[in-house]
This record gives sequence, C-alpha cells and structure tokens, in this order.
Amino acid sequence: MRALNHEGYTKPTPIQEQSIPVLLQRKDLLGCAQTGTGKTAAFAIPILQLLHTDELYKKGPVGIKTLILTPTRELAIQIGESFSAYGRHLRIGHTVIFGGVSQKSQTDALRAGVDILIATPGRLLDLMNQRYVKLEQISTFVLDEADRMLDMGFIHDVKKIISRIPVKRQTIFFSATMPQEISSLANSILTNPVRVEVTPVSSTANTIQQKLYYVDKNNKKHLLLDLLKDREINTALVFTRTKHGADRVAKDLIRSGVSAEAIHGNKSQNARQRALSNFKSQQTRVLVATDIAARGIDIDSLSHVINFELPNIPETYVHRIGRTGRAGASGISISFCDSEEKAYLKDIHKLIGKAIPVVDDHAYPMSHSSQSRPQETQRPSIQPRSNGRRPFSPRPSGGRSSGRSWTSSPAEKAGGEKFKNY
Repeated sequence: MRALNHEGYTKPTPIQEQSIPVLLQRKDLLGCAQTGTGKTAAFAIPILQLLHTDELYKKGPVGIKTLILTPTRELAIQIGESFSAYGRHLRIGHTVIFGGVSQKSQTDALRAGVDILIATPGRLLDLMNQRYVKLEQISTFVLDEADRMLDMGFIHDVKKIISRIPVKRQTIFFSATMPQEISSLANSILTNPVRVEVTPVSSTANTIQQKLYYVDKNNKKHLLLDLLKDREINTALVFTRTKHGADRVAKDLIRSGVSAEAIHGNKSQNARQRALSNFKSQQTRVLVATDIAARGIDIDSLSHVINFELPNIPETYVHRIGRTGRAGASGISISFCDSEEKAYLKDIHKLIGKAIPVVDDHAYPMSHSSQSRPQETQRPSIQPRSNGRRPFSPRPSGGRSSGRSWTSSPAEKAGGEKFKNY
C-alpha cells in the first residue's frame, strides 16, 4: 500500500477491480483486455501479495515461483519496472530476460536467485536448454498478450514452455482479442477460470480525442512539422507502417530541427532502450515507431499519438491510439489519410463504429483530384474469417507494403520480404 501510494494510485481501473479479488483467491483468470487498461497492475499486485504472505514462500524450497511470459522485449522491461515499483518495500526478487543482448547479466541474476521471472519466449527456451532456468517450483504462470504471441509466431515456443512447468499452478491469461487458436490454448491451460472482459478491441477510449487530416502523401512530412509547431505537444509517438518509413520520418524531423528517434525491429536492443528512455525523459520530443516495436510502450502522460500512415489492419488503429489516454488520462490522436489509404480508413470506421472527426482547416489540404471520400473507394470491406483473425488487407495500388502478413507458409517464414518487415 505504501508503494501504491507512492505511485499515486488511489482508485483501481475496471480490470484491476475485477481481477485482483479473483487472483487473491488463487483462481485462474481469463482476461480479455488491451494494453492501457491497467492490466499489469491487475496481476502484479496480487502476485506480490500472495508471495509475501504465503508460508510456502517463507519456508518452501528456493526457486522461481512466478513466470510471466510476454511477447516483446519492451513489454517485458515495462512489466519488470512495474514489479520494481509495486514491490519496492518487499523482499521479493525478480529479473527480466529477453533476446537481442548478451545473456551474461541475465544468467548472473538467475544464479543469484529470483522469485519472479519475466521473459520473452525465445530467450527463456534458450536459457532453459542451457539449464540456467528451472521451473519446477512455479506456482503462478502469467501469459500476457497471447494474441500478439500468435501474431509474432511465438505460439509453438509458448506451448513448449507450458509443457515444462508444473500442472498444479495458478494460471493468468490475458489477450486483447480471442481468435480460435488463442481460445483453444486458453481452454487447454486454464482450470475453471473466471472471465474478465473490459474495453473490447473495437472500442476506443472515450478520453481520447480523435482527429483526421486528409493530406496528399508527399505533404505528410510538411503537415507533421506544421502540427509540431504547437509547443503544447511536448512529446508525440508517431506511427508508420514500415521500418524504412520510420527511419525516413525521423530523419526528416531531425533535418528540420525537431529532436526525434526511430524505434523498430532492425535497431539493436540497446538502441531501442536508449530511444525509449530519451523519449520518457523528454530529451527526445518525437518517437517514430512501427507497430511491433511500439507494442507494450507504456509512457505516463503521453498526450499525442500521430498516425503518419494508417494501419492496414483496423484493430491496429485501436492499439496505436491506446498508447495515449491510458488508465483514465486524456489524450489526442491525430491520423493522416492520403488517397491510397481511404480503404484502410473505411475499415477502421467500420470497426470502431463511428467516423473520426475531420479537420479541414489546415495548411496542406488534399488536392481536388484526390478528395473523394472513403465510402467512394471501390475495394469492398474485408470481413473477418471464421477463426477470428483478420486476413491481410491488399494494399491499394501504389501503396507501400505494410510488412504484415498472417500467412504461415514455411517459405514466407524462412525469408519472405513481408515477414522480415516486422
């Protein structure tokens, strides 16, 4: 309670209010919640409480008691920071392990002994195979962002890890969406779970003010610079569809005197963490990110998210703008739409059930030849497949590939350009 007071927490979010009592009773939980709802605290606080009071913790054999699996390095680090904050007055050790960096500091921490292990699947399996990690004492298992595990091709690694932890345990399962494969996985590893569902993926937080700017493709960089003249935008998270696009936008901003950095899968782990740290401390004003790199970024008081390019998967729009307006705070989402992206916009409007308010009065309005509204586009809206996963949207003519593909053919996984663009 002292730690929560120190963090300024006074009232639980809906996911916390529903989850914490269930988890304190050691029941399994199936949570359908996206990032930004406060779900990390929803499982971290009861885990710390149970470890602190449990007699098994005080007298039982030494070993890792809680395993938390998460899809990205950034999200793993964020969760680790949350445990540091909430557990600052407790004698409960935790460490975070992930790929892309030397394993020595991670194996040193494991040798010293930890109670809570936060890990990405690939590095965890690697260290398990090297016998640095033993999971025989696990009493609580958390699978976070299960749908993103599936998207990123980690689901087989996850299943391998699950097969090597005790069957008798408390399991906590979170996913923003529930495609068939994720639903089947949940059914196979949960025992009589309590289901908690908040903020479905199709909804956007009421605290986020959404704005749409129609603009020609070659004027997007000029419009972005014009908007950034507003000094009330202390920091902005800018989204592009590709890694190349993120680098290009960051370079254009730097060339114009705006402090900016890009974050994506081609950057080293140290570079990504440095960019994130600079952005959090406001040394960098603009962070340009791809969707995968930005997953799990949790920045207090982020006021603006800017969609430099609209995503071709409409659910991604909801995840993107959810970086702001988190846990009840207010925020502003600005989206640029050029003539080639109107089909994407139509799908977004259909998903969220409303039209994004259009700002017509700006310095770079769309040229008359491009101004047909999105409902006039010829491409029919794509319906979700029966398994709950949305197919890859064909790009409009001349558009840049988003780099995202739902296909799982061995050839594409082995080296297809779309897959590499993650």
